[in-house]
Amino acid sequence: MSILTPIDMSTDPHLSEAFAPVIDEVDVPDLPVEGELPAELAGDYIRNGPNPRFAPLGAYIYPLDGDGMLHRVRIRDGRARYTNRFVRTPALVAEEAHGRALWPGISGFGREPGADLVGPALAGTTKDLPGINVVRHAGRLLALAESNNPFLMSPELATVGRETFGGTLPAGITAHPKIDPASGEMVVFCYGVEPPFLTWAVIGPDGVTTRPVSPVPGVERPVMIHDMALTARYVVLVVAPFYFDIGAAMRGGSPLSWEPEHGTRIALIPRDGGPVRWCDQEAFWLWHTANAYDREGTVVLDFVRWSRPGGLVPGPNVGSLSRLELDPDTGRATQRVLVERPMELPRIDDRAIAGEHGVVGVSLRLSGTTRYGEGDGLGWYRPATDRFEVWGPSGLSMGEQVFVPRPGDPDPDHGWWVAYATDRAEGTSSLLVLPAADPSHGPVARVRLPRRVPLGLHGSWLPTRE
Repeated sequence: MSILTPIDMSTDPHLSEAFAPVIDEVDVPDLPVEGELPAELAGDYIRNGPNPRFAPLGAYIYPLDGDGMLHRVRIRDGRARYTNRFVRTPALVAEEAHGRALWPGISGFGREPGADLVGPALAGTTKDLPGINVVRHAGRLLALAESNNPFLMSPELATVGRETFGGTLPAGITAHPKIDPASGEMVVFCYGVEPPFLTWAVIGPDGVTTRPVSPVPGVERPVMIHDMALTARYVVLVVAPFYFDIGAAMRGGSPLSWEPEHGTRIALIPRDGGPVRWCDQEAFWLWHTANAYDREGTVVLDFVRWSRPGGLVPGPNVGSLSRLELDPDTGRATQRVLVERPMELPRIDDRAIAGEHGVVGVSLRLSGTTRYGEGDGLGWYRPATDRFEVWGPSGLSMGEQVFVPRPGDPDPDHGWWVAYATDRAEGTSSLLVLPAADPSHGPVARVRLPRRVPLGLHGSWLPTRE
């Protein structure tokens, strides 16, 4: 077996320029603000993302590899403070002690370090990678991995440790749980390479697991599923034909195999525990859902559709914001395109999860010259009017945007969209605050950050607790 060596990060498109990792951790108060932060804006915007502490060994696969780093802007009384911290997993702590990477990424399956390097407790283990998303539930701040245990973070972003929810979810969860605003429940799912290949569970508003790990019948191979959706009646899981191939990974090949001849299946899992309903479609890939809801006996799902898993499978890739209308009784699935252009990272007002949403915010590729995972514009689609608005000043790279409601105001136009943006020429980052009523006119405030925030991936707005 060949020895894995550190890669040259300057030559990797997702480890250089706007994606280049940052190493130092800082805490800087009183950030400069252009414009004026709304007086009602009070809370923390925290974004997680892959940020390798050391040069990766052998290869780097965006967006699944890389240590997690949290970037927080805290806004109070018209002032802003920035803090960033690594998610310090046991593997990262061991690597910091050695001053170099010891674990390979996901493409180096089977080449984990031995006891001579990392001790018997960590020998042969795969590295935790909680660098995808961050959510707060039941007072716990969780840094989320692709399909593994999240890590509990303190209110000041120190790493507390692996979170198993009292041992009830030992295999962990994926990076995109959904919190039902009506019940306060957090619905989660997890996939694995051994049976049962796909499971779901429910964590109550108090953080206690109320539905234990429950297998999803009808999934007979290990399959990757990145996101889910939720309605008042159903858990919605899109099972695209992107299968794990452990044998190929052990031989040095790709751990994932795209097999479009099998088509894409959508599981509608009754939240009351009833039998799973399946709907079939031609093969497509889904990284992210926007939202789903029940309507007159059907399930409506808005999502970003791709012809194949971009970034992981080579070849032409067509993307669009699309809608599926799913009939649980007949299994019929009707799909239509809402906006046909490259986009990703759809978000809604989280207060509308599992109900009908008023607007979908996305990150856009306007120029066609940005790399995979890099947006240079923001867009907003309003289903009621079939209207699509765009804002995209030249020279900025932008990732995901998140909706911030005005406190105590249910109107989704009476809030703001926030997003990190990087000036490609200057190599500096800002937090943009755009008015939800008219976002295409650009930000009302721009918070200048003391460190560049690498592009990708997901974040949350955490309002100040009263």
